[in-house]
Amino acid sequence: MTFETAIFYFFSAIMLLAALRVVTCRNPVHAALYLVLAFFTAAALWLMLRAEFLAITLVLVYVGAVMVLFLFVVMTIDMNVSRLREGFWRYSPIAFSIGVLAAIELVLALRSKSAVIAFAPAGADAPGYSNTKVLGRLLYTHYVYPFEIAAVLLLVAIVAAIALSLRRGKTIKRQDPAQQVRVRRADRVRLVSMPAAGVNPEESGTEDKSC
Repeated sequence: MTFETAIFYFFSAIMLLAALRVVTCRNPVHAALYLVLAFFTAAALWLMLRAEFLAITLVLVYVGAVMVLFLFVVMTIDMNVSRLREGFWRYSPIAFSIGVLAAIELVLALRSKSAVIAFAPAGADAPGYSNTKVLGRLLYTHYVYPFEIAAVLLLVAIVAAIALSLRRGKTIKRQDPAQQVRVRRADRVRLVSMPAAGVNPEESGTEDKSC
């Protein structure tokens, strides 16, 4: 076993352990920190594959922005952890089946003859070589349709997350744009005609000497 292979297995073991702790950890803050550890080890694996752009993007975007925001939200809201953990082991067989299916798909994809390893091709050590350029060319030419499908799926996931987390309570006040558009002037402004109150000259000329 070479040194590079040993380093690969080392980072892979750490990433698998961190991913497992993300799912099984009871504290959501600890789970988020384990996810940060998984992202860092994944970035190290990207560096070993000579995909420096992907590694730096993973650290800057996910660890530096997304996970910091996630930690901020988790620590500021009042989460009922015991309620969130209800039914965890009940759905574990389904989750395990999906995980095994995803692992089988990855193995089949890597063993396929059509699999393209574009991050360390021949001539990667040549002067002026840019793996970012190669990645962009492959992503927006050969894999443009899978890229668009993934973007649509992410958009659907965002809309579904908003719909599932939307809480409609009686004490929550919100604006209705449709009702605001249908509003009329008579509903907001009312002109009241009031007679002018006259002032008695005798009362205006008297002075208050009580003090």
